[in-house]
Amino acid sequence: MRFVSFSSALALCFCLSANGCSKGITRATAATVFFVKGNVIFGNAERNNFQPVTSKSKIHAGDTVRTSDGASLNLALMPGAFVQLSGNSEIKIEDLRLTKDGNETARGVLDRRASIRLNRGRIVSLFTHSDGSASDFGVATGQVTLRPDSDCLFSVWTDGATSRVTCGRGEVSAPDAQPPMKIVAGYFSQWPTPSKEPVSAITDAGAQLDVKAALDVEPELLDQAAGWQNRRVF
Repeated sequence: MRFVSFSSALALCFCLSANGCSKGITRATAATVFFVKGNVIFGNAERNNFQPVTSKSKIHAGDTVRTSDGASLNLALMPGAFVQLSGNSEIKIEDLRLTKDGNETARGVLDRRASIRLNRGRIVSLFTHSDGSASDFGVATGQVTLRPDSDCLFSVWTDGATSRVTCGRGEVSAPDAQPPMKIVAGYFSQWPTPSKEPVSAITDAGAQLDVKAALDVEPELLDQAAGWQNRRVF
């Protein structure tokens, strides 16, 4: 019996040290450029080290992306999470990673994470559950953090002091807001604000423009995403 116990303990130690028995292997990923128009740059903002964005650029966590007037950029942050950055806007990529169980196939992906911070300007975000793996996607500004509750399409605008979130399809949450809030299609909320409930987009000119911009961008992102997902490895 002692021999059996020792053998079992030895096997357990070997298993824990091997990749195949671990909870998962996490690695950093990069955003993929779908489309770029005009002057768009990315790089390390602290070092003021920027370069032009091209169709071959790989944008990683820690990078800041800036668009000039009239420019735009379509990105795939991960399968199922796509954004368009409008002109005169800036985002920072805060997290891009996936966790795998060691398997080299797409089915081996356990978890994907992507989060960005909008420093100024506007982005349109499209989120869909692309496969069976868990996905954690977040968009933050200086006032609020957004997380999709379902497949959804939403716009986020900020000037640094004020943020407006408008939902075009589905539902998006602001779980850390006071009070926590869910915004459904056709409604918007703004921070800071005295309102404790989302407001109909019909009542606000800026929110109406947000909805129109989001609906105009959606087919473009869907078309580009379809071609990309047919080619991707993970």
